[in-house]
Amino acid sequence: MLGPVETKSVSPVFVGRGDELRTLDDAFARAAAGEPQALLLGGEAGVGKTRLVEEFALAAGRRAAVVALGGCVEIGADGLPFAPFSTALRALREALPEEFAAAALGQEEELARLLPELGEARAGRHDEQGVARLFELTVRLLERVATGHPVVLVLEDLHWADASTRHLLAYLFRTLSAGRLLVLATYRSDDIHRRHPLRPLLAELDRLRTVHRLELARFTREEVGRQIAGILAAEPDPAQVDEIFERSDGNAFFVEELAVAGCCGGSRTGLTDSLRDLLLVRVETLPDSAQRVARVVAEGGSTVEYPLIAAVVQLTEDDLIEALRAAVGANILAVTPSGAGYRFRHSLVREAVADDLLPGERSRLNRRYAEALEADPTLVAPDARVTRLASYWYHAHDAAKALPAVLDASVVALRRHAYTEQLRLLERAMELWDSGPREVRCALRPVDYTEVYPPCGCDPETTPLRYLDLMAEAAVAGRFGGERERALKITKRALRLQDDEPDPLRAAWFWVQRSRLVQAQSRGDGWQELATAQDLVRGLPPSEVHAEVLAHAANWSMLHRPGPEAVAAAEQAVQYARMVGARDIELHARLTLSGLKVDSGDAETGLAEMRQVLRDTLAEGVHHTAGRAYVNLPSRMQTVGRDREAAPLLREGIAFARKHGLLDSEAWAWGNLSDALYSLGQWPEAAEAAAHATRVGHSAKPRGAGALKLARLALARGELAEAGHRLAAARAHYGTHDPMPQQSLPLARIALGIAAAQGRIDDARAELLQALDTGFPPGTHAHGWPLLLSAATAEADARALPAADAGRA
Repeated sequence: MLGPVETKSVSPVFVGRGDELRTLDDAFARAAAGEPQALLLGGEAGVGKTRLVEEFALAAGRRAAVVALGGCVEIGADGLPFAPFSTALRALREALPEEFAAAALGQEEELARLLPELGEARAGRHDEQGVARLFELTVRLLERVATGHPVVLVLEDLHWADASTRHLLAYLFRTLSAGRLLVLATYRSDDIHRRHPLRPLLAELDRLRTVHRLELARFTREEVGRQIAGILAAEPDPAQVDEIFERSDGNAFFVEELAVAGCCGGSRTGLTDSLRDLLLVRVETLPDSAQRVARVVAEGGSTVEYPLIAAVVQLTEDDLIEALRAAVGANILAVTPSGAGYRFRHSLVREAVADDLLPGERSRLNRRYAEALEADPTLVAPDARVTRLASYWYHAHDAAKALPAVLDASVVALRRHAYTEQLRLLERAMELWDSGPREVRCALRPVDYTEVYPPCGCDPETTPLRYLDLMAEAAVAGRFGGERERALKITKRALRLQDDEPDPLRAAWFWVQRSRLVQAQSRGDGWQELATAQDLVRGLPPSEVHAEVLAHAANWSMLHRPGPEAVAAAEQAVQYARMVGARDIELHARLTLSGLKVDSGDAETGLAEMRQVLRDTLAEGVHHTAGRAYVNLPSRMQTVGRDREAAPLLREGIAFARKHGLLDSEAWAWGNLSDALYSLGQWPEAAEAAAHATRVGHSAKPRGAGALKLARLALARGELAEAGHRLAAARAHYGTHDPMPQQSLPLARIALGIAAAQGRIDDARAELLQALDTGFPPGTHAHGWPLLLSAATAEADARALPAADAGRA
């Protein structure tokens, strides 16, 4: 590695940006006072974003702030999952070790998905709340670390961000509410074309009043003159300023390139108007060895470790040092902040050098990188090793090496809850599947790369991996990562492949996935897909897939059409799950079955069994089902009038859900607690609980339940406009694609009450008639009776009948 190298092309004078720096300083002052801040800094490449951030970070450091910087990493066209957050958290941990340890206490296994140094990431079954759980714990960690010290979190180069990083940033900006924390994210605005994945995120963040967006403009002529004077350490000729201003159009980086080209003996008039040629001018003046190193670094990623460069470039150490010294001295390359490697001083130069590579040259360099990393895995950090190796082999166009490497990377993405990246890698593996040699494919095993599709009699350690196994993983990754349209297309293709090689169990499993995706995409209630799955497994021997199909069908029926068929499906699901040792499915089905028993009138038996399921899930660490039990058990207690007993259990469930990041379970519990408090006459507390439900929920329906509780409270207080507003919000959250009695009946009750209070008795009657047409399935009495009472009261008021005497029906 090199020591300090003198550089001449960076102006020692910080030019302009007074308004932007004042905005950042003001935001920092508010953050330091305990009001967290979120800012976006955009601008075209080379306009001076990094320099502004550096000046602001220095000023914040002088005011006792801890500055943690993380940059999005590009390897070819691939970004490392959560890379800027991992880097920034690592910096925070080094700067504030005691505070960080205290803030992460008890959640190290989950947070290790972002920061492997914290230990082994928690193993276990993945679920749809896994991402939300990780995001919530990350935000809470940052808020806690920033309690005692002002913290500036800088996330650079969002235009390179992977989907998981973008989702985490959006969650952070939406939910940040405490701590002395300022989050500043930068991006290249000229890269954000109409289909760029960052564009929807920027539009979403623009709608948040808590996010302040800055856009850096180009320099004026006067500012360009000051920049040139700083670079040359002398007042420039006005004609030179005019020419450079005209040719650079005020872009700070181009000003620098043109000024240096002129002062170092280059012909100002001899430079081509081509942007790429302008950026390559100084690269082409380097010695051949330095140009060779620059080409190697350009293809290696946004930052490349020195030992890896040495292994790929294949120069003697002395020659490599001299080549690096020349490249750094010419301000082409720069030493990374950690001192462990090199990067291009500006990404525009790196892109120009990379674009200048020949196709064969690019694949050859990627092969060298891959071979060097395979020979010595210690050349890069452990948390980046697998992903980078997969990228290098893929861009080397070697299917035999790329296929297993890409699959390895997909497993790493899964463990980090980077489901969108997992999906991209699995799609890449499917792309490579047919071109990979047969012997390579036959050596792959499901046990190494898959976990969502049950073995169903096959030994995953000896059975070869199948293309359909990859499709199963990809479908679930798409569902978990929010890429549901892609997941639906994958399930459709998978079911078509079943036409050639029928496998009822595998087909049934894909139909269950389609059911969940159809519901999530508001395309329907999912029953047709579940019914198809049931038809496929009917008459087959017990299996984990069979038990899973029955458990999903029973749960669907409990929510939509409770009755004997739902009970039968739940009983069979429990039986089959026990027979094949599928403990998670068994607990899930037992909870459904016990709830159905309460609904059917056997309250004591059902509640006792639900309590036992709660105890079992807590003892066995099945957190997702435990969270569901903390919602369903007190809910069933409330249906039989035990609100006072349910309230403390709900508070216990809220604490459990918050501890384990089960956001939807927490939101449902808040909504149920609001019901209990309302029944107990504690209306202010009920309103507070309902408001929590609207804020906490990851999915739309628990937020809809919270809005519905607030509508009921507003109606009870006579606040009709507020009740109508909350009712509309609840309906929007629930949607119309998946009606359930536990939602539709309370909605009808509130709508009827508002219409009656406004004197619209015909509208009130219409609400009742629509509900009566739908009917009151078993177990919905807790919602049906209040609706009928509201209707009777409305009719009595409309006919000016006297209030019923005590004891009269």
